[in-house]
Parts: sequence; structure tokens; C-alpha cells
Amino acid sequence: MSTLHVLKVFVGADGRGGNPLGVFLDGADFPSDQRQAVATDLNYSETVFVDDLATGELKIFTPAAELPFAGHPLVGTAWLLHQEGHAGDTLWPPAGLVPACVDSDITWIKGRPEWSPRMKFIQYDSPSKINALTGPPDGVGFAYCWAWEDEAQERVRARVFIPEHNIHEDEATGSGAVAFAAYIGREVTVHQGVGSLLTTRLHDDGAVSVGGAVTLTDTRLYTIGTTID
Repeated sequence: MSTLHVLKVFVGADGRGGNPLGVFLDGADFPSDQRQAVATDLNYSETVFVDDLATGELKIFTPAAELPFAGHPLVGTAWLLHQEGHAGDTLWPPAGLVPACVDSDITWIKGRPEWSPRMKFIQYDSPSKINALTGPPDGVGFAYCWAWEDEAQERVRARVFIPEHNIHEDEATGSGAVAFAAYIGREVTVHQGVGSLLTTRLHDDGAVSVGGAVTLTDTRLYTIGTTID
């Protein structure tokens, strides 16, 4: 049996929102050919298997596929490593080296926009139109729908729909925030989903950092197909 940590990542200031995440710090105990089945069984947006606590080498799986890079799994894992007394200042997903840090209540990771999946950025006139959406425009497989909440303060309202991966709506999309900040060329704060909050920083080398608050919601023992409280 392995210990499963369940987190919420990019939690809003009022405690709402946050994208669920499963993390196994003893991920090396899971054979490679079983990891997809575990992620499918858990059915979180993503599940992380940490293969090496010292180097931060890890793998990320959705219920359907492995990902080379994803924002909320890396932010959540960096926070958990820090909480558990590990360095956590570098992570190694398949995409490449990801610097990470915990700064007070915000955990940051730095990634390359080109590592993010391809998505379509669709601007609307107002946050109320974003709130009224029931799904993406027809034919758009990965839609990042956004509007300015306050352009002068660089605050954005966003919702993300990913029907091409059988995800009707993603509560908090870190890789989307990385790609969006690079696309718009501004350090935006994104209010996504029902209450998630994502903050971005631009870097001279073209990379983008995304950060947010993380909470631990559960820790339990797990064997494939079974969770034990």
C-alpha cells in the first residue's frame, strides 16, 4: 500500500475553488504499466507519481493520458514536498526542468509556454458573459474563454473547456495561465472556475511562472482499485 495525498491547488482567498490533485510521494513503488490505471481509478484531474524525492523527477497522468507538463500538479507537488521537509525547489516532469518555490502562502513553478497544450484563447466583452457560458464554442476542443475583470489591475475572469480530453470544464488550469500570460504579454491574475485564483509572472527568458495557494484535503492509504481511510 502507498500513501495518497489529496490536495486542492489554486484555492481562492475565500477558500473556494481549487483543482483536486492526487500525489504519491512514493511513486517509484508503482510500476510504469500500472500508473495510468491508478490515475483512471482515482479520477482526479491529474495524479502525480514522484519517482525521486531528491531530484524531483515525476510523472503526471490524467484519467486518460500521461502529460509532459501541467501547472496545477507541479504547484501542488512542490507545496507538498516543502510541507514534508523535502527541498522541492526543482521538479523534473518529462517536459524538462521546472524551478519551484514556496513564498508565504503562494507556491510558484516556472515553465515554458511552449510546453502547454495547444488551446484557443477566446475573448469576451465582460465577466458576466464568461459566467453565462455553458460550454465552449462549437468545434473548439480546448477553449480558454476570458474577459477583463479590471484591465488596469490586470485581473482576468476565465473559464476553460476541454472537450477534446472529455473534460467539460477545468476548475484551474495552470498550463493555460502560463500560455495565456505569454500570449497577452502581461502579468495577469486569473479568477477561474467557481473560485480558483492563479497569479502569473513573466521572465526575460520567455518563461512564465504561475502560482497559487494549496491545501491538503485528505491523506489515506491506497492499493490499486481500493482506498483505505
